[in-house]
Amino acid sequence: MRIAVTYENGGIFQHFGHTEKFKIYDIENKMIAGSQILDTMGSGHGALADFLVQNNVDTLICGGIGGGAQTALASAGIKLYGGVSSNADNAVQALLDGSLLFNPNVKCSHHEHGEHNCGEHHCGEDKHGCGGNH
Repeated sequence: MRIAVTYENGGIFQHFGHTEKFKIYDIENKMIAGSQILDTMGSGHGALADFLVQNNVDTLICGGIGGGAQTALASAGIKLYGGVSSNADNAVQALLDGSLLFNPNVKCSHHEHGEHNCGEHHCGEDKHGCGGNH
């Protein structure tokens, strides 16, 4: 299993389409065997699913994520755990322990008004319709 987390300063970055880094975890026997931080090189919304596929990722943990990205991930066979806002390492461990709190209906609807970017608020708190958990 290979898990990717949208990553910023130790935590889960809250807008999938704008993430600049992923922390990738290699999992063996339900334990973290290793991890690395990869720069997306500014890939953007459409290319991020391909970026994950190229890096053999099969599971993604993130904050807010739009419908188009969700469709691309599903088409690539990548399991999504969205609406998560916590420390990245803790979230991966929680997933492995079966205790990760996530939102199966996560969405990021602020694309329609385009007046701000996700870095200006906390999508995980769902103040802007990004589908975070509570």
